[in-house]
Amino acid sequence: MFTTYLYMRVAINRIQIKNIGNGESVDLFAEASFSHPRMLIGNFTEAQALINKAVASVKGLGLQLSLRIVIHPTELVTGGLSQIEERVLHELAHGAGAGKAFIWLGLDLNDEEVKAKLS
Repeated sequence: MFTTYLYMRVAINRIQIKNIGNGESVDLFAEASFSHPRMLIGNFTEAQALINKAVASVKGLGLQLSLRIVIHPTELVTGGLSQIEERVLHELAHGAGAGKAFIWLGLDLNDEEVKAKLS
């Protein structure tokens, strides 16, 4: 009931995030690079700071008992993600307050598809 669903697209040095419930969204670019030529997340600390800022700006001020995030890496994913890359994305989501995180590779999702992935 008090669950916030977020859809986060991660690109090279860029985070786009949308709150499915209230429609708020933000598109942030890293001031200090978090990507690496071979990996989407090369600097965990910089990525975490930007994701925390993005989540805080869209999650709203109301009571939230649960935060759930679909993470959609959009670049540097040819051949899929390694176990380490998946772990990094999960850790970033949990560090931003998510109780549940789902990594999605594929086409962009609509609001209903985001909720379905997190149910």
